[in-house]
Amino acid sequence: MSDTTFDVIIVGAGPGGYVAAIRGAQLGLKIAIVEEKHLGGICLNWGCIPTKALLRTSEIYHYMHNAKDYGLSVENPSFSIADVVKRSRTVSRRLNQGVGHLLKKNKVTVIDGRGRLNGPGKVIVTKDGADVGTLQAKHVIMATGARPRALPGLEADGKLVWSYFEALVPDEMPKSMLVIGSGAIGIEFASFYLTMGADVTVVEIMDTIMPVEDPEISALARKRMEKQGMKILTGAKVNGLKKAANTVTATIEGKDGKVEELTVDRVISAVGVQGNIEDIGLETTKVKTDRGIIVADGYGRTDEPGVYAIGDVAGPPMLAHKAEHEGVICVEKIAGLDAHPMDKRKIPGCTYCHPQVASVGLTEAAAKDAGHEIKVGRFPFAGNGKAIALGEPDGLVKTIFDTKTGQLLGAHLVGAEVTELIQGFVVAMNLETTEEDLMHTVFPHPTLSEMMHESVLDAYGRVIHM
Repeated sequence: MSDTTFDVIIVGAGPGGYVAAIRGAQLGLKIAIVEEKHLGGICLNWGCIPTKALLRTSEIYHYMHNAKDYGLSVENPSFSIADVVKRSRTVSRRLNQGVGHLLKKNKVTVIDGRGRLNGPGKVIVTKDGADVGTLQAKHVIMATGARPRALPGLEADGKLVWSYFEALVPDEMPKSMLVIGSGAIGIEFASFYLTMGADVTVVEIMDTIMPVEDPEISALARKRMEKQGMKILTGAKVNGLKKAANTVTATIEGKDGKVEELTVDRVISAVGVQGNIEDIGLETTKVKTDRGIIVADGYGRTDEPGVYAIGDVAGPPMLAHKAEHEGVICVEKIAGLDAHPMDKRKIPGCTYCHPQVASVGLTEAAAKDAGHEIKVGRFPFAGNGKAIALGEPDGLVKTIFDTKTGQLLGAHLVGAEVTELIQGFVVAMNLETTEEDLMHTVFPHPTLSEMMHESVLDAYGRVIHM
């Protein structure tokens, strides 16, 4: 490292870190980013991107098996799990190289190694246990991400019990599988392996799958998944795992206290993630942590002046797009711009299972709990021409408005391509759009987006196609 002094040092090159680096460079700041493993972080290399590649494969495989529904004939569809994994890894590798190109293009100094704070303004870099050098900057952004959470007795061993790392690169296709946890990670893997032919059981300790979603939406998603053959146990927990040579027997306790055993080929532990706050030098600063994350404000500022935290390590929602936006806000504030603080109520969430689920804002129950008098609109996929033409008539668009002001408080969707539709509602919320604005907006026909319009109309007793 010939140059060791910068305006901003960023520790971690995941979505939050590399986006902050590029935006900082655009603003004329001298930026260094320290990364010990992968440019693009977990999301690009072992999360968002490779899982979407796998799910795309399973989607096509699903359509092949149901080709007759579209007037087509496909004989004995099959797959090679090695080739499926190869495609997923190729997609990630391509994007990893793209991040490297963008950083180089923007003249960001990339340092290969592990970054650790040594008091405010100083970052020690090590590589393979050896000291590489010390960097200095007035501002240091910690973007160290998160890792799979491990529960005692349910820890991943890389062979029989998988985290998302092993679930992305199976050597062989398991015939049966238990997924512990039905958040986005768990339910996406459950959906993938089910579609590819595995017998899948999901155990969720809460009373609904995808617990952060509106209960009406998660109930519809559950109904579709169970119709596809997925076994789902809610209000249940896994008390222990007993491993054999090539199988695992789980002891599962139901909500009624009844205990049963289930033997499967593989188990995926998907009980959440936790921030990487260890061994990054926080103890050399005034930075505070709380339940495994760094405490930071809407600009990423911590209790130590000049030290910031963004992305998963700064807490939920632990989403790549939230990390990217936090990175931009943080570095723009550092550069002296009039940045707006992060508003977590307007961050969309997407789950790419089959059917897809997407949401933004308050659920119906949360809106009532917050004291709002509300109007709720619903429109089913079965009433939409494009959905029927696609062969995807199962789903729902649900919108929630404040009765007094017409403010859009939340939108919740389940069905085909809703992860693409949700952004329309996100834009509407950010523009403080009212129900009147949405009702007077012309939506193109025939599209799935028309259901968004109809849902708004339904909230005010004006729905047309239902």
